[in-house]
Amino acid sequence: MKLLLHTCCAPCSIYPVQVLRQMSIDVMGFFYRYNIHPFQECLKREDTLKEYTDSIGLKMIYQHDYKIEEFIQSIVFRETDRCRVCYHDRLLQTAIFAKKGNFEAFSTTLLYSRFQNHEGIRETGEAIATKYGIQFFYHDFREGWKFGIEESKRLNLYRQQYCGCIYSEKDRYYKK
Repeated sequence: MKLLLHTCCAPCSIYPVQVLRQMSIDVMGFFYRYNIHPFQECLKREDTLKEYTDSIGLKMIYQHDYKIEEFIQSIVFRETDRCRVCYHDRLLQTAIFAKKGNFEAFSTTLLYSRFQNHEGIRETGEAIATKYGIQFFYHDFREGWKFGIEESKRLNLYRQQYCGCIYSEKDRYYKK
């Protein structure tokens, strides 16, 4: 199977890429960056991802623009459901690239995180898959959570402290 994997960052990519390759899946990565704030954080994550994927021979697709305004506009007045909106944006773009690139399926490293809503990700991915005629590959990568953390530390990879968006940055650092 040829699969396009949305990759949110290098540390979250370690375990999923390893598992997919062990399953003999031909995997390529896609870095979606519109949701990551501030721009310097986006660049840190992208640079770390490039360094890591180069070291393991993982081909990647990177977005070259930064449409943070569009991302924020899509969330405004839906802040309480912002993660689902963000899942949709990231998975939709991944599916579109996968379809254009003749991939058989798409998936996401968000399925590695213990902090993400797996059912929401799965429902969103499957709905997009149905609409665009491409398979959403679901796998619960959380089993490798500890391994991924240990490996990212061993490799001295930049490890961010929040999901990426301006809202998660506030939740992480702002204390009343």
